[in-house]
Amino acid sequence: MGAGRFIAAGVVAAAATTLARRKLDEKVAEGSLGGASTWTRTNHRGEPISLLEGPAVAAGLVAGAAVSGGNAPGATAFATAAAAGFGLVDDLAEDTSQATKGLRGHLGALLEGRLTTGGLKVLGISGSALVAAAAGTRRTGSAFGHLVDVGLNGALIGGTANLVNLFDLRPGRALKAGTLASLPLVLGGAGAATGAVVGAAAAAAPGDLGEKDMLGDGGANALGALVGSQIAFGTPRAVRWAALAGVVGLMLASEKVSFSKVIAGNEWLNKVDMLGRRPVEPAAVSTGSTSGAGSAGDSGTASGVRSTSVSDPMGSPGA
Repeated sequence: MGAGRFIAAGVVAAAATTLARRKLDEKVAEGSLGGASTWTRTNHRGEPISLLEGPAVAAGLVAGAAVSGGNAPGATAFATAAAAGFGLVDDLAEDTSQATKGLRGHLGALLEGRLTTGGLKVLGISGSALVAAAAGTRRTGSAFGHLVDVGLNGALIGGTANLVNLFDLRPGRALKAGTLASLPLVLGGAGAATGAVVGAAAAAAPGDLGEKDMLGDGGANALGALVGSQIAFGTPRAVRWAALAGVVGLMLASEKVSFSKVIAGNEWLNKVDMLGRRPVEPAAVSTGSTSGAGSAGDSGTASGVRSTSVSDPMGSPGA
């Protein structure tokens, strides 16, 4: 039964991702949805790169999660769709003239009474994650213990949504990170929706690795929310606390440390990171990104162009 659900979720996710992308391409070609200019950015090679992968992958993930039959499939699908929606707003409506960057920067702006698109995304994903947690968390003890579980699960879903987004600064990296984080859950019996991750990733990988497409905040946040939901609704409390500690630790580290430099400096991580990717041109290594939409340490709140160079955009720490 578990294998059947995994396969069904994967097939549905792959088909939905492919179909959604085809329909989005048709709409954009007709001039709908803002036209091609709304969804096209330019990468460091001077080549166009499309943000349409994000909503297409999100559609595949939601469809796959809904049919997975795993723990709390409805709550998982809701969290995934909501994260995609708020991420997409940041992708398309971000004011790049603002100097506000990083999770700390957007939270600071909120405290000053300024709502950036990144701040809206933080609030929206956090709120929807708590709603999903409240709907999907089973009560197994006291009322207080249940409230703690809901808070823990909500933080885990929202935090993982943000963390996976930090990896969308190199081709295929976020897809690989989401898939690798999901696969161990299958062994523990909590990964019914992992098939959705694998299916959507398989459908999107050729364009992503080929630097034709990128997930953007919409797709990466959705992927992270689905991974976080699997952990939240399918693992013991001790595992969830450990996972949340890891997520928070990595997000805090992203403000100071370049994940890309760490990956590039490790032989095996670098091999996985470069698997399927186009070679990095020497010019890109020396100049870095020329068109990133924010610093790499922007804690998943920047939208726009991902850099494929060795150094992070704007020389900032982060993913």
